[in-house]
Amino acid sequence: MRFLPPALLAAVALAGCVRNIPNTDIPDSLENRAVLQIVDEYRKAFDRRDVPGVMGLVSPDYFDDAGTSTKEDDVDYAHLPAVLTDTFARTTQVRLELGVTGIDVKGDRATVELFYDVRYRVTTPRREIPKRDSDVQRLILRRDGQSWRIASGL
Repeated sequence: MRFLPPALLAAVALAGCVRNIPNTDIPDSLENRAVLQIVDEYRKAFDRRDVPGVMGLVSPDYFDDAGTSTKEDDVDYAHLPAVLTDTFARTTQVRLELGVTGIDVKGDRATVELFYDVRYRVTTPRREIPKRDSDVQRLILRRDGQSWRIASGL
């Protein structure tokens, strides 16, 4: 009969002790909790349609090309407030739900995989129309000193 070396036995035992953040499959760590906090603060600011609140979470280096090769839909930090203001002006009763499915922290960069479900009303000349959108999304965050800031993906 073979016995495992004590160090290997301890490593196997500890591997089974990795905890996840409650109600997620995300490993519980200070970094992952800090990233989740920023995502939750974004959700709350979005629900309030709070442009300054969202901008307080965004990196000055923010840039998003919307996944296209054309520059017409690119958004940087300077243009993001106008995009948010326009979006929020056309909607009422916004409710955003986010489900984070993964976080990958590498140095000063974090990639957040999530799905969203947003319910809102759009004002038209005749009346308000209820709408709902759901999809997957990827947010990129960068560490700014001791805190995380959203660098892409809104």
